[in-house]
Amino acid sequence: MEYLDFGTIFFFVAAVVIFLQLRKVLGRRTGSERPPFNPYTRTSEADEKAKPGDNVVALPRRGEAKANDFEKIDSLAKPGTPLNDGLRAIQAADPTFEPEKFLDGSKMAYEMIVMSFADGDRKTLKSLLSREVFDGFVSAITDRESRGEKVQSSFVGINKAEIIGAEMKGNESHVTVRIISELISATLDKDDAVIDGDKEAVVEVKDVWTFARDTKSRDPNWKLVATEAED
Repeated sequence: MEYLDFGTIFFFVAAVVIFLQLRKVLGRRTGSERPPFNPYTRTSEADEKAKPGDNVVALPRRGEAKANDFEKIDSLAKPGTPLNDGLRAIQAADPTFEPEKFLDGSKMAYEMIVMSFADGDRKTLKSLLSREVFDGFVSAITDRESRGEKVQSSFVGINKAEIIGAEMKGNESHVTVRIISELISATLDKDDAVIDGDKEAVVEVKDVWTFARDTKSRDPNWKLVATEAED
């Protein structure tokens, strides 16, 4: 009869311990796991409230927002102000709406839109813009390309982003954000000569963008519906 030596037993026990630890940390696949995180879509607090072991997540129903659900909104905008009222109205129509998470997503979308416009990336822009805004962006890109011009840009970062407006228009929620960013941008002609901007200078850019989403739609994505440059 063969016996296992100490080294073999040690590695066997170690393997079992590691397996149990991984099982504890990662959990078992049940077929009901949430999909990979998408920064441009809404997220639900209901997912975080599911009890351990539950396979079914109870999603909040529309119109079930309670008074204590507005705490985050009240910390962002003073109660009784138009901004607070607008954010409350949006959350009442869509209980999964969270201002802070929306703001994080809007900053990511801002960078993506700015760089896609500079690169002439129509496909990416189409997924992030309303039809009217998309047509305006594409018109500018086409006009630029017809002259043989191109934009060379580097996104430095966002210094500040804040929600300054919110309202419901029928079933559609609208949130307006003021964004102050830093960008290096230059427009080059067909001979690569700079005709506008600077290849090295960092410029502060102030924009006011409005995003919208149909709260009755199954599509969770917000789209840019209006842009305005601030002096």
